[in-house]
Order: sequence, then C-alpha cells, then structure tokens
Amino acid sequence: MFTGIIEAVGQIKQVEQRDQGVRLTIASDRLDFSDVAVGDSIAANGVCLTVVSLAGSAYTVDVSQESLNCTVGLGEPGEVNLEKAMRLSDRLGGHLVSGHVDGVGEVVKFEPVGESHLLRIRAPRELARFIATKGSITINGVSLTVNEVSDVEFTINLIPHTVEVTTLKYLKPGTRVNLEVDMLARYVDRLLHPNN
Repeated sequence: MFTGIIEAVGQIKQVEQRDQGVRLTIASDRLDFSDVAVGDSIAANGVCLTVVSLAGSAYTVDVSQESLNCTVGLGEPGEVNLEKAMRLSDRLGGHLVSGHVDGVGEVVKFEPVGESHLLRIRAPRELARFIATKGSITINGVSLTVNEVSDVEFTINLIPHTVEVTTLKYLKPGTRVNLEVDMLARYVDRLLHPNN
C-alpha cells in the first residue's frame, strides 16, 4: 500500500527486454534506500513493483508484459515518480493507494492558472464512473483531489509544490497517464453491482 505522496523522482536508466516483460534499473539520489531490501515494494509512476536487486542509489525491478500493456511510462528510459510502500505507523498524507493501475487516461489540458496549474484528463469510460468531485485519484502515482467531473473528463488543480517535486510538470495535451481510482469507489460499486 502507498499514500500517493511522492518521495523522489527517479530515472529509468536501463530497460532490459525479458521473455515476458522487462527488467528496469531505476536510480535516484533523492530516495532513502537505508530501509529498502530485496522483496520490498516501490511504486514507479503509480505501479507497485518489487525490488529484485539493490546497488547504492539504484535498484532493479521486473515488469510483466501484462503491466506494460495496462500502463504507460515504464517501457523506456525516463523520469518516474517514486514512493516506497507505507508502514502501518506512517501518516496517510494522501489517500490509500494500492499501486494497481486501473487504466490509462489522456491529458486534455495542462496550463498555469495563477500560481497553480489546471489539469484536465480524459478517463476511459469504464473508469469514469468511479471518479467523483472532491474524491481522490492517483495520476502517475500522485494522490490528487478531483475538482470537477463531466462525463469522462475531470479537472484537478495542482499546487506549485506538486508540480515542482513530481514528473507532472512535463504533462501536455496528448500525454498518456496512469490512473488509479479511489479503492473505496471500487468496493462500493462491487457491493451495489455484484454481478458486473
């Protein structure tokens, strides 16, 4: 489990093709690795991945083909948002995030509004029903609050700090992003529609 509060931005340094996916080497001088061990989970752009080796300020993870098919931003070198799995004693600064991406959305608008940024995203229709005004959503691993929802699009206001310390600063119209809807919405939907 995660909180959606990004601890560091890392860099995918190497992508090694495997039979059923890829092995990534991710480096970050800003992530504290002192309490990380092989087998621990670190989310990269919102995707929960298991550490398979550690070397200084870099680690490797295996990403299955299924995960590559359902997400964006993990198949090539580039920056990624990183968060270590939470402990039960940690503060929950964002919201409960599983690290299991529900789908991929597309940025419709990303523009400054005063000191903040307005972000509008188009979600896949099957996910849109889980997105609510003032509800939580995770975009590329970042816990955010939805400001407005209309059909399959929703808007978010990004404060300057969030833009500065995450990879969201690179968004532009047409960029595809990983989405994880609020897990409570999924459970409520399952209770209300048990045969879906």
